[in-house]
Amino acid sequence: MDEKQPPSSNKILVIRLSSIGDIVLTTPIIRAIKKQMDGVELHFLTKTANEKVVASNPNIDKVHLYDTKNPGQVIKELIAENFDYVVDLHNNHRSRQVARKLGVPCFRYNKATFKRDVCVLMKINFMPDMHVVDRYFDAVFPLNVRNDHQGLDFFIPEGSDFDGDDLPMVFEDGFVAFVLAGTHVTKRIPVSKVVEIGSILHKPIMLLGGKDVYEVGEEVVAHLGDRAYNGCGKYSLYQSCSILKQADCVITSDTGLMHIAAAFRKPIAVLWGNTIPEFGMFPYMPNQRELFRNFEVCPLYCRPCSKFGRKRCRHKHFKCMNNIPATEVADWVNHF
Repeated sequence: MDEKQPPSSNKILVIRLSSIGDIVLTTPIIRAIKKQMDGVELHFLTKTANEKVVASNPNIDKVHLYDTKNPGQVIKELIAENFDYVVDLHNNHRSRQVARKLGVPCFRYNKATFKRDVCVLMKINFMPDMHVVDRYFDAVFPLNVRNDHQGLDFFIPEGSDFDGDDLPMVFEDGFVAFVLAGTHVTKRIPVSKVVEIGSILHKPIMLLGGKDVYEVGEEVVAHLGDRAYNGCGKYSLYQSCSILKQADCVITSDTGLMHIAAAFRKPIAVLWGNTIPEFGMFPYMPNQRELFRNFEVCPLYCRPCSKFGRKRCRHKHFKCMNNIPATEVADWVNHF
């Protein structure tokens, strides 16, 4: 396809079905398409569970929800929209099926699946030396859409902010958001490491995560007392994101909340477990590289051990997290 700007009044469907972090990473593409293609009508397809991640994005004209149990319904809905182009930023069997059914030109993200598999299985890194957002932009290059280098977006609806009036008084002078969440255990920061870091920080910590890590948060509070507040399972997605926005700094592992914190341009300390930054999923903050730091144990013979994560450390030592120096993390965070 030539470099000439596509005609105005295009109707484009962007597909990214999951997960929260991956969807947030599509926001530079969404913004660039909306701003750079005159008169474009932009639709977004994602799973029902992720609707809130994109529902408030002003650059999206309409959100479509993919039900894995009844995909035919949304496909009929999408066919009726008469799209001009599909931008597939997921590139799995479900997104490819949708694109085929629509029968219009499709621009697809290269997942580099084989190279990532080689990295996991053989510990040989052939991954492209670029963030996944930049690889997303390769997909829309034929549409003459370019990266504006303005970073990620996340929009909190009016009235959905977190009200911190009920927090202990020690939080009045600021706090650090400490993310305990993680779909996979081998991505989560161990309790002992959270306690060790929290005891050195100059400011108290707000613990964030779902109900599944509530007990973990309680264990941290038992060690740190009023220097830690357990917010796990207590707040909505928007409230948790508002907490990130209000925090002085964020400590997290490789999670969706990490990318939302990057959208707010917060200082971020990232503790890497079984995954590695070379997969291209580190905080995306163009021209603000000083605002985040990756903490990882490398080289480590068993790392990375998975593309996504595991229920437990297969070697039973969990050195990738346990051996990260707590003092280095705390010193960097205290700097902010």
